[in-house]
Amino acid sequence: MSLIVHKYGGTSMGSVERIRNVAKRVAKWHAAGHRVVVVPSAMSGETNRLLGLAKDLSPDADGRELDMIAATGEQASSGLLAIALQAQGLKARSYAGWQVPVRTDSAFTKARITSIDDQRIRADLDAGMVVVVTGFQGVDDEGHITTLGRGGSDTSAVAIAAALKADECLIYTDVDGVYTTDPRVEPDARRLSVISFEEMLEMASMGSKVLQIRSVEFAGKYRVPTRVLSSLTDPDMPLAEEMKSGTLITFEEDEKMEAAVVSGIAFSRDEAKITLLGVPDKPGIAYSILGQVAEANIDVDMILQNQSVDGTTDFSFTVHRNEFARTLAVINDKISASVNPRDVLSDDKVAKVSIVGIGMRSHAGVASLMFKTLAEEGINIQMITTSEIKTSVVISDKYMELAVRALHKAFGLEIAAVKV
Repeated sequence: MSLIVHKYGGTSMGSVERIRNVAKRVAKWHAAGHRVVVVPSAMSGETNRLLGLAKDLSPDADGRELDMIAATGEQASSGLLAIALQAQGLKARSYAGWQVPVRTDSAFTKARITSIDDQRIRADLDAGMVVVVTGFQGVDDEGHITTLGRGGSDTSAVAIAAALKADECLIYTDVDGVYTTDPRVEPDARRLSVISFEEMLEMASMGSKVLQIRSVEFAGKYRVPTRVLSSLTDPDMPLAEEMKSGTLITFEEDEKMEAAVVSGIAFSRDEAKITLLGVPDKPGIAYSILGQVAEANIDVDMILQNQSVDGTTDFSFTVHRNEFARTLAVINDKISASVNPRDVLSDDKVAKVSIVGIGMRSHAGVASLMFKTLAEEGINIQMITTSEIKTSVVISDKYMELAVRALHKAFGLEIAAVKV
């Protein structure tokens, strides 16, 4: 009898009827002999509504209180789902993150999980119950409720699956798997039946919204088999048919996967670029700049330092667009006086586009095809970064969709991977 963790997103929990469908699907798995733990998100739009109320009261609301407010969305959906499961004739019990407990650090609004006590969950599973645990939240060592950041329910589900040593973690969402790119941008995007963990990690980090990057990191660290499925299919679909749908994130590379040079095009609209011109080119300058940004708990993505000219260099980096104003404030308040830049340039109208594929390891010319394609479309590249299995560029956001469609076609992703 396998242990399966189900995770359902906000759209899946968006109405009473959809919660009933979730309960029917879970009941089907339970009837097949599986032990099931369910991790639901708040109902669609609820977290935004709650945080909007707080922001109306104060634009600089305290993080601890924001977490107190935001955590109630998942608590409500978990209780509703437990009631729906009971109406299906199942024994079910819901828990808030602090009741399990899911232990986290104290970084309010973006906390990280440190440990999970699985004793209570296992006892209920042994008693034949379906256990519902709130996603997105936990509790710190001082007893304060914390939240894991937007999309944190994915992380909760994979972390709980890891703690329980579950046989598989099923992420049910409003899409039926991982695509070569967003079908809303490129209608010819294809669903991938299998994607490697490395590719999924890169896709998530480069902007793919299917899974939160921290959930993929957890899956990789603890080798949790993970599958992305649609919650909008018929909940009475036979299990064998359901398991053939969606996308499996695998840790094994096979010959079929090697044949794909590029597996997908990821993108992010939420980028902002900052450049400090004419800073001293000396040891420690990168730390002088980025150390202060890190102290402010701001994540930096792409980094570029130019060649030294007359003892100075230009230093550029990108942050999430939501952190743009706060990053500029850190530069003005804490960095400019110490590094004395000639000027600070900023642009919150940029986007990041990435090609991703494990086949890039053994194929030359992949990046050059990317650059040629963008050049033919008249798209200027502002920054470039690479890894073994991805190449990312920063471009003006007005060209983002054009770039995605052009690259998708250039690499033959609507049919099969192109040879380069």
